Amino acid sequence: MLFDQINQELELTQRHLVVLKKVIKDGPIGILKIAEETKMPTHKVRYSLRVLELEGLIKPSTHGAVAGDRTEEFLSGFEEQITSIIEKASMIRDLGAEF
Repeated sequence: MLFDQINQELELTQRHLVVLKKVIKDGPIGILKIAEETKMPTHKVRYSLRVLELEGLIKPSTHGAVAGDRTEEFLSGFEEQITSIIEKASMIRDLGAEF
């Protein structure tokens, strides 16, 4: 349906944020420890770590993932980004109310 892709992206983003939060809080931390503590399959943790690394939000170390060079920048703009997404979702809800 029309919202399937949006829902999938939101779920994926939520997973990436859970992994990022774990790395920030407990890093350096490895894939197996993240998977165990978040109850996520290792392949999904591995994918999230890869995405977060490409974004510069985490970086690998010999002892596991640690916060990356862009983490602070990302966190400082987080509220603004989420607010923008919520505003767009509200506009879509309002459009639906017109049917």
